[in-house]
Amino acid sequence: MTPPTATEEAPDVPVTAHARARVLPARAPWHAAVTLVVLVCTALLARRHWPVIEAGAARLAGAEPGWLLLGATAAVSTWVCSAVAQQGAVSETLPGGRLVATQVAASAANHLLPAGVGAGAVNLRFLTRCGLSVPRSATALAVKATAGAAARGLLIAVLAVAGPGLLRLPRVSAAFMAAALLAPAALPLLLLSGALRRALRAVSADVRAVHRLPGRAAALWGGSLAFASLHALVVIAVTRSLGLPLPPERVALAYLAASSAAVLLPTPGGIGSLDAALALALSLAGVPGSAAASVVLGYRLLTVWLPLVPGLVVLGVLVRRKAL
Repeated sequence: MTPPTATEEAPDVPVTAHARARVLPARAPWHAAVTLVVLVCTALLARRHWPVIEAGAARLAGAEPGWLLLGATAAVSTWVCSAVAQQGAVSETLPGGRLVATQVAASAANHLLPAGVGAGAVNLRFLTRCGLSVPRSATALAVKATAGAAARGLLIAVLAVAGPGLLRLPRVSAAFMAAALLAPAALPLLLLSGALRRALRAVSADVRAVHRLPGRAAALWGGSLAFASLHALVVIAVTRSLGLPLPPERVALAYLAASSAAVLLPTPGGIGSLDAALALALSLAGVPGSAAASVVLGYRLLTVWLPLVPGLVVLGVLVRRKAL
């Protein structure tokens, strides 16, 4: 059974063929403008960050191609995992091809706006185009994000327990420790907010609905775990390509800890925040400073710079075809 459209949900608003004929031409310039903006952003980003791309290519010129190919394959596979997790966050069946293409476009948009706003906006638009209401679409994104954070936490716990001594925490000041201990005390105050309570109830209701369908629950958690694991595999592949003798589980733990910490700093695609956190985590894991910088650069090349142009092209195509 197909989900109701916006017109079916609001039958009191008549939409005639004449009205549609007037709306479509009005939308055409808007879609053309968005496509142009996407192309301009592609050119500007490539020009602005060309030294980074050039330096990364030169630094990785001596890397082993087989490991880099494995890392690139893992990076591309994260799009499929993201699509699986997004499907698992809703009970309705979403169009598979457009869902995967949306994740490709969302990954590119995520590097243009801070704190995942770009990816969230693309996925929100896609879900509403599939017939879900805006509140339900936003709740589905919150369910997916919650599952992703929980999956990272679970993987960190498993690696830390399986390999004692792998997790090395940096020395922090007493003020930082006090702030970390007092932060949970503010949680009850936040929960007193009526808007937050309503949002939590909506997310909780959707989580229960999804988990009543075993297939959807498996997709949500399986996709989330695979997404985080494949990103860790990209970092492992880069370290191997550079010949760094570091245990894979230590590299994976360093990435998972860094990506969890980078969420606290809302930068576009984690650029800057994730880079610094990952370099620090790798250094704590025993990687020399210059080698850690090379690993971060290689990770960024495989997950950001190389897929960026294709992702923005897919975004422009989806907008042009009114799929977003």
